[in-house]
Amino acid sequence: MLKKRLITALWGIPLVVLAVWFSRPEYPFPLFTVLAAVCGLLAAYEFYRITGVLKNPALTIFGLVWTLFFIVRPHFTCAQSLPIIISSGIVLSLTLLVFLPQKEGLFSQWAWTLAGTFYAGWLLSLLVTLRLDSGRNWLYLALLATFASDTAAYFIGKTFGRRKLAPNISPGKTREGAIAGVIGAVIISLFFTLNTPLQLPIAYWQAIILGALISFFGQIGDLAESLLKRNAGVKDSGTLMPGHGGLLDRIDSVVFAGAVVYFFVLMLK
Repeated sequence: MLKKRLITALWGIPLVVLAVWFSRPEYPFPLFTVLAAVCGLLAAYEFYRITGVLKNPALTIFGLVWTLFFIVRPHFTCAQSLPIIISSGIVLSLTLLVFLPQKEGLFSQWAWTLAGTFYAGWLLSLLVTLRLDSGRNWLYLALLATFASDTAAYFIGKTFGRRKLAPNISPGKTREGAIAGVIGAVIISLFFTLNTPLQLPIAYWQAIILGALISFFGQIGDLAESLLKRNAGVKDSGTLMPGHGGLLDRIDSVVFAGAVVYFFVLMLK
């Protein structure tokens, strides 16, 4: 398991780092948006498989299309693009239900369809917006602090973990690992206050608070996805990333942490 996790990290992390760097607005091609779109569509597909929406091809296709709309929306110049996507998504999906032959369980599938578009689409769109509007360094902070939190929590939890964090949701997670995750994220956040090309205009105390929030909400995102899988009776969302599971297993903490950084930057402006 550890070997597979390391191999996946060796190609996954450099891919993300390069996609963030060589992307708009500094470069003409929106490489990070493309990566986010691919990951978002795969994650949404896994989400629909877990929740049973996949049994309804029409709603699955609808959900994937609207997930893509959310992710690429930050590139739209129309100021009303977000309310248009949300409103049309609700109205058109409900209209679709009327014409589907099978009526039993439709509203449950409809609710999960929209939940998937917001989870995999809307939350990932915040990362895309962060890259386009605030530059690469804020996005690097969100991603690297989350990776540090996940890594520290995993290794410290495996080595020194004794007290369970949430045994009814994810029995493998420990309080010791959770604390280590917060410390790991704070250390990475403090790095962004140093005089380097990645420096951000934040004070030490702001970096500490932001790092702690990234780790806390990242771990909440992880637990939320674990709860979803437990309710559905599955261990992993997929098998695409050996040692990690599926794409949904990998972005669960990233999308929550990304939302934290996004709103933190908004408060600074």
